[in-house]
Amino acid sequence: MVPTHFIVLDKLPLTANGKLDRKALPAPDASQLQAAFVAPQGELEQQLAAIWADVLKIGQVGRSDNFFELGGHSLLAVQMLVRVREQFQREVGLKDLFEQPVLADFCAALQEKNGESDHALDELTKSLEALKRLSAEEIDNLIA
Repeated sequence: MVPTHFIVLDKLPLTANGKLDRKALPAPDASQLQAAFVAPQGELEQQLAAIWADVLKIGQVGRSDNFFELGGHSLLAVQMLVRVREQFQREVGLKDLFEQPVLADFCAALQEKNGESDHALDELTKSLEALKRLSAEEIDNLIA
């Protein structure tokens, strides 16, 4: 694992035997670790934030929060994605979350997928309408 935060020390604390004294290491200053909370914007971000908070069992999720930095892992990611698919009726994959782990970015990717799906649906609807206008003879000619 890669640490998300580093603390610079003048020297490492050592035990009487000259080994690293892990218990004497300073705890990270929580006030420096937490960025200012930015509330989700728009209905989609709010709904996604609620899903993330529920799956991760935390109080709130901001638009700049990273799923994995909040304690998410691959199993929780799959649970979250299943809920997103059920609620929004959109196909979204694990790769999408790994590429866009920040709530606002993931939301934008989901909206982009939504636009792609709507465009494909519009094209299919136009094609079906065109087929409905064809006569039986024209359909036979197309099939042959």
